[in-house]
Amino acid sequence: MMEASADDILSTPQPHPDERLVYGPDPNQFIEVRLPKTKGPHRVLINIHGGFWRAKYDLVHAGHLCEALRQAGLATFNFEYRRVGNPGGGWPGTFADIRAAYRLIQQQAKHLHLNLDQLAVMGHSAGGQLALCLAAHESSLRRVIALAGVVDLKKAFALHLSNDAVFEFMGGAPDKVPEHYVEADPMEEQMAHSTRQWLIHGRSDEIVPVQFSRDYVTQKKAKGEDAVLVEIPEAGHFDLIDPNSLAFKQVKATVFAAN
Repeated sequence: MMEASADDILSTPQPHPDERLVYGPDPNQFIEVRLPKTKGPHRVLINIHGGFWRAKYDLVHAGHLCEALRQAGLATFNFEYRRVGNPGGGWPGTFADIRAAYRLIQQQAKHLHLNLDQLAVMGHSAGGQLALCLAAHESSLRRVIALAGVVDLKKAFALHLSNDAVFEFMGGAPDKVPEHYVEADPMEEQMAHSTRQWLIHGRSDEIVPVQFSRDYVTQKKAKGEDAVLVEIPEAGHFDLIDPNSLAFKQVKATVFAAN
């Protein structure tokens, strides 16, 4: 399925979640929960949606992916968070939300019958940056998957991806707020040796070029980190999150390998 049709996922109504967990007072600080019908303890997939960190893109389009993985037997948690355009959104507020949501899942593990030993975090596009950043900052997270991730913020800034989305998210250019880039850029961060990383990217992606994931994996392997690149021929940016696409079969297989 090519990107021209796969991006319909952005406007198609999502299946309803089982419930919402709230992790803060802001209307955007919540998690959509979808649990398998089985007894548990459940394997866990946390999803962080993309949208170049902007408020106009919310978590709804990722509900299809989460429902498909729930039906396959995983407990899925779809994170919403403050974004650029929301009060407190951007760096570091956006990432503070991701960390708070992640910690709430850990606290609720017994109540929700979760197996935290089989937990992976996955993020698409800008969500890939947030997922990898979370893994670098939370020592308990050992498995992370980036789908078409914006995994090099300085390169994304230089290429003006999505009309300077990185400038907006980071609050300035790399030479103006260098400390933000050190904290947030997956290329700058050091993963623990026990952390496994999967980078999945479509070769036909016209929104985030596949070279981002190629360069990331090459650099991380050179540093001794456990990083694997999965390239999907003819897949575009949104094919990776569309359960009806051929590319999603590879995404699903990777999720279960990570779990």
